[in-house]
Amino acid sequence: MKMLKNFEIPHTLILILILMSFAWLISAVVPQGSFQTKSISYQFLDKEVTKTILDSESFQYSLDEQGNQRTQLVQLFSGDGKAGFLNAVFDGLTQGDRNGGAVGVIAFLLLIGGSFGLILAPSSINKSMMRLLSLTKGKDLLTIPLFCLIFSLGGAVFGMGEEAIAFAMLLAPILISQGYNAITAVLCTYVSTQVGFATSWMNPFNVAVAQGLADVPLLSGAGFRFVMWCVFTLVLMVFSTRYASGIKVSKTAEQTKETESLANHLETGDKLILANLFIGIIWVIWGVSAKGYYIAEIATQFLAIGLSSALITRLFKVDRLSLNQLANSFQKGASGLVPVALIVGFAQAILIILGGAEPTAPSALNTILHSTANSLEGFSQTTSAIVMLLFQSVFNLFVTSGSGQAALTMPLLAPMADLVSVSRQTAVLAFQLGDGLTNIIVPTSASLLGCLGVTGISWNEWAKFIWKFLAFNMLLATIFVVVAVAIGF
Repeated sequence: MKMLKNFEIPHTLILILILMSFAWLISAVVPQGSFQTKSISYQFLDKEVTKTILDSESFQYSLDEQGNQRTQLVQLFSGDGKAGFLNAVFDGLTQGDRNGGAVGVIAFLLLIGGSFGLILAPSSINKSMMRLLSLTKGKDLLTIPLFCLIFSLGGAVFGMGEEAIAFAMLLAPILISQGYNAITAVLCTYVSTQVGFATSWMNPFNVAVAQGLADVPLLSGAGFRFVMWCVFTLVLMVFSTRYASGIKVSKTAEQTKETESLANHLETGDKLILANLFIGIIWVIWGVSAKGYYIAEIATQFLAIGLSSALITRLFKVDRLSLNQLANSFQKGASGLVPVALIVGFAQAILIILGGAEPTAPSALNTILHSTANSLEGFSQTTSAIVMLLFQSVFNLFVTSGSGQAALTMPLLAPMADLVSVSRQTAVLAFQLGDGLTNIIVPTSASLLGCLGVTGISWNEWAKFIWKFLAFNMLLATIFVVVAVAIGF
């Protein structure tokens, strides 16, 4: 009992190192396999979308000279550019390009951190918070469910995810000044986006892609999914509001006086900085929803907001900040997210050790994917659908990209659903719920770690808090999947 009491959850990097070690052992016992790929096209709104996917019938094991299935323990250290256990972290940090992978995500995190360092350097945002507090006067608890609703809608409509990092950084000090804590900010922003993402009826990045790959009419089944989104979002709003009311700290008379004092000192420069931020956020939302901007463009947009904020700060001499002080603020904001950037590299290392997510390259991950799909044979409809949900939830640990996971799993699970008499629409439902809900806890999610990093919460602290909420949501997801099977969805 004493040992349990003194037990401390390991640091996030240690947990990922344990997962890397587990993946390393898997590489020694699971045979390597590969798929061939093919291109398919489907119509989404007024565009024809072409995707390269794996051919579910083409799986084959990699064989050695004797014709035996090949297993290959990844070497401890590689000096020839091949995968190595110790090399995997560096390779993970340099994986990808400007549009994704570790390279794109790390650049995104550093630029977002630096940009908000510039935005928050003057006291303008702090003054505006105090102004907001003076206007709400006891009704501030209503903002919690409102934020949850808005961000869940963002996740449902246009796949909001990485953008939540910036909003968490912005909302955390506001909510803390109201007597709440940083966890409340992550609930209202990132968790809300992922609940919306997981239960969406129209998200182009998971529902539309998965339906296109499964040969299901695009955006069909919207009524069932909309009801599901309403239920999950309502649960989130109630949970977040109850949590926030339970941990809220009442302000002293001195703090109230300070709030009222700062609220009345918004000058021209402060108002312009706020207007600049507001217009910038509108620009970001428009870019994502109307133009399909992704991390490279979003990071650049926030950099533009940060630089224009710094220009206003200097021109209007807000807080008399010098250029050097603003440069230091940018550097400090970026450096605060370096630990998160390291975790992103470590997380990518797990995928590298398992052979990567490329279906045509022999890997243990391809074999795991193929074996899981085949294991559904012989199960009942309901059991098969639940296994699909659980598999997508676990697979999300390795491939957290919604569209990336869809391209790997749906070509296998869709035809397998036909064999066990589960509708392909239900297979898509299991995919979106499994892919989205576990994003709120997996330590391999760069977006989650980014939100935790900017709000000063460790993953260990977060996991202790969020697991019960996730467990309840997984139970709710299972119920919706079972109902879908029962009604022939």
